[in-house]
Amino acid sequence: MSETEIFTRLTQLLGEGRRAVLCTIVEKTGSGPRDVGAKMLIDPDGGTFGTIGGGDMERKLVEEALEALKEGRPRTLSFALGTEPKEGAVAVDSKCGGEVKVFLDVIKPDPRLILLGSGHIAKPLAEFAHRAGFEVVVIDDAETATRERFPMAKEIHGGRFEEELRRLEVKPSDFVAVVHGETSHELAALKNMLRHRPTYIGLLGSRNKAAEHKKQLMAEGFPKEEVEAIHAPIGLSIGAETPEEIAVSIVAELIKARRLG
Repeated sequence: MSETEIFTRLTQLLGEGRRAVLCTIVEKTGSGPRDVGAKMLIDPDGGTFGTIGGGDMERKLVEEALEALKEGRPRTLSFALGTEPKEGAVAVDSKCGGEVKVFLDVIKPDPRLILLGSGHIAKPLAEFAHRAGFEVVVIDDAETATRERFPMAKEIHGGRFEEELRRLEVKPSDFVAVVHGETSHELAALKNMLRHRPTYIGLLGSRNKAAEHKKQLMAEGFPKEEVEAIHAPIGLSIGAETPEEIAVSIVAELIKARRLG
C-alpha cells in the first residue's frame, strides 16, 4: 500500500470523526524488514493499512497503538528484532537481528461542538468555543437561531427541532451541549445524542433537573453507564452566574474533555 493510499484512508477516518494512529519508523540499527520512513496506519478497531514489517512486531504495535488511542497521546517504541533488547525495548520474534524505533502519532479529527439551543448562554458559548478551536453547529427552532446572532457557526439548522436532530450526522468525535431550557427539546436532544454516542454530552440546568432527566432516560431503556456519563450540570464549578461566565465554565470543561479525556 502506498503512502498516498495510507493518507487517503487517514483522511477518510478523520472525516468519519474517528481517530487513528500513524506509525512511522524513525530510526533503524542493523537489519530490519523496512527502512526509516516506512508507515502504517492503525484504526480504532485495530485494522491496519500499510506495513512496517509484519509479524510479531506489528501485532505488538497494534496493541500499543490502541492504548495510545485511549490515552490520546503519542508515544515512541523501540523493537528488538531477535536481538537482546536494550532497556525499554520490546522483544519480538524475528530473525532480522536489528532494532527499530517507531513513532506512534495519534491523529484526531478537528473538534466540533453541536450546540442545541440558541438562547442567552448559547450565544457566548458559540463565540468562546469557536475561539478555542471548535467548529460550531447550532440547532434550534427558535427565532434566535440566526446567522446574524451566530456569525461564527459553520452550520445553523433552524427547522423543526426533532427533524433537524434526525437529519444531523453525529460523529464519535463530536461534543454536544444541550442548552435549550425546554424539557421536551432537552429530552429529544439527549435521546438522539445517546444513540449516536459522541465524545461528550453536556446538559445545562440544575442538579435536580439533571437527575430527573437521567431517571427518565434510564426508565426508557438507555444504559445506565451512558446516561450517567452525561455532564450535568454542564461546565466546571467556578461559581459562574452570568451567561458569559457560564459559557466560560462550559468551554473550560469542553477543553478538559478534549485534552484529558
